[in-house]
Amino acid sequence: MKHLSVLICVGLAFLVNSHALFAQNIEKQRVVIPGTQISFELANLPKGSFMMGSTTAEKDRGENEGYHLVTLDGFWIGVCEVTWDEFYCFQFKHMDTDSSINDSGFQADAIARPTPPYFDFTYGRGRAGGFPAATMTQQAALRYCQWLSDKTGDFYRLPTEAEWEYACRAGTSTSFYWGDKQAGADEYAWYFDNSSGSYQKVGTKKPNAWGLYDMHGNVAEWTLDFYSDQYFTLLDSSSTNPLVFPLKKHSRTVKGGSFEDYTPQLRCASRKKSDPKWQARDPQIPKSKWWNPDSPFVGFRIVRELEPRTKEERDAFFTKLIKD
Repeated sequence: MKHLSVLICVGLAFLVNSHALFAQNIEKQRVVIPGTQISFELANLPKGSFMMGSTTAEKDRGENEGYHLVTLDGFWIGVCEVTWDEFYCFQFKHMDTDSSINDSGFQADAIARPTPPYFDFTYGRGRAGGFPAATMTQQAALRYCQWLSDKTGDFYRLPTEAEWEYACRAGTSTSFYWGDKQAGADEYAWYFDNSSGSYQKVGTKKPNAWGLYDMHGNVAEWTLDFYSDQYFTLLDSSSTNPLVFPLKKHSRTVKGGSFEDYTPQLRCASRKKSDPKWQARDPQIPKSKWWNPDSPFVGFRIVRELEPRTKEERDAFFTKLIKD
């Protein structure tokens, strides 16, 4: 058994190091939202396996989220967090058109859009010009993904918790994608010590080895998964593409940490649960399904699956995941 354990560790080390070889070979693609001049960039991440959860160094510090071998299919992921410039194309009807790819029959007039916020939920932190979209609920982020899917014919969604951590690590097995030490955070992340209490324009810090920006800090990011304290016990011994489906609206898993957080909360393995208090000051009855007035620190990043799905399949997926 001792020799077997050594072989497994060596194999996993090779697996992680082999992912690092992809650092200079990640395919990128720029996508223009149909009918607009707004675009975003995606990175094509390779299929692979990785050890998800706390590293040995984190366990030694008492930061233990679990540890599990996970295998994922390849997928496209946003190089940056979704910006207000992108989200506005969905939020405001006058910025949308019937334009789509492949004549899908998209009708801008038929889309349900976010209700107007009753005050500036960003508190003047900035919008146009590359600032990350924030303060929206997970439902709103998913509705954006559904809208973008209908516009393009591709299948866009939020990343699963496992996909998000895989993308963040970019082949590393350390606490942060720059290493285990907190020193160096200023070069890679906007967080409590350097953010001046506000999110910043995306892509202004150094990326990880796969060319992804702001995986640590700036705004925390929604994932698809229903939050569970027992997440790792829910996974089987050889988990492939794991997803904990939601049972109700709260809580969902948020990853990455934000401009409000200290360095330990930025770790790849760190997990945060959504909180109904983020919507406490919303005067609507029932509470808005679009906005979280008290979470200007939460945004999102999108994933595009490699395999296409029909509109009917996409709609069924969003119906299952969105709990208004």
